[in-house]
Amino acid sequence: MKRWLGAGLALLLALAAVFSGLALLALVVPRAPSVGFAPPGPGEASVVVVLAANPIHTDILLPATPALLTRFGFLARDGLPLDDPRVGAIAVGWGGRAFYTQTPEWRDLSLDALWRSFTYDRSVLHLSLAPALAGTEPGLRPVTLSEPAYEALLRFVEASFEPDPTTGGPWLLPGFAYSPYDRFYEARGGFNLLFGCNTWTAEALRHAGLRTSLWSPLPPLLLWGLDLHAA
Repeated sequence: MKRWLGAGLALLLALAAVFSGLALLALVVPRAPSVGFAPPGPGEASVVVVLAANPIHTDILLPATPALLTRFGFLARDGLPLDDPRVGAIAVGWGGRAFYTQTPEWRDLSLDALWRSFTYDRSVLHLSLAPALAGTEPGLRPVTLSEPAYEALLRFVEASFEPDPTTGGPWLLPGFAYSPYDRFYEARGGFNLLFGCNTWTAEALRHAGLRTSLWSPLPPLLLWGLDLHAA
């Protein structure tokens, strides 16, 4: 038994070393944006989105302007109070169904959710209401986009929803929420160790004209890549 435990530990350490090496290598290799957008110049209209990062996950906070609240009006249909004056942003994140829906806190983590996050899982989008944030708070990073770049970002988010076969709109995942202020929706694409929540965020930013690292599996790598490869 001890021999098997030792072999298993050695294998895990070897895999961790390989993962770390690949992640560091991918950090220094730039990945070009999907479409080029010039940064807004002096006096030009711009939109500030905020990246919210914890140790393993990133969300994109979209400013809750009247136009955005109208565009994302399906959230009101699904029970979110968009007319609450405290709503200053809509946070959007993409992730694996089991891990995302079953793990509101670390103590809720199950072996099934962990296994699926390393192998393969269906994906979901998580949308939640948030207050207006300056982006200077810990764990937050403001990103200034031109209006065309912001529009491209919104189109990428909208294209990430799996449409409801009945209505054609975003497909609500009923019975799953952390609070009265968030909802889960069916999403396109599969989730695994190589393409996870942070690589989705990086792809969203590339659609908005930003350059990222080749691979961004963790929030620090995503943020460091944005700094390292800034035009």
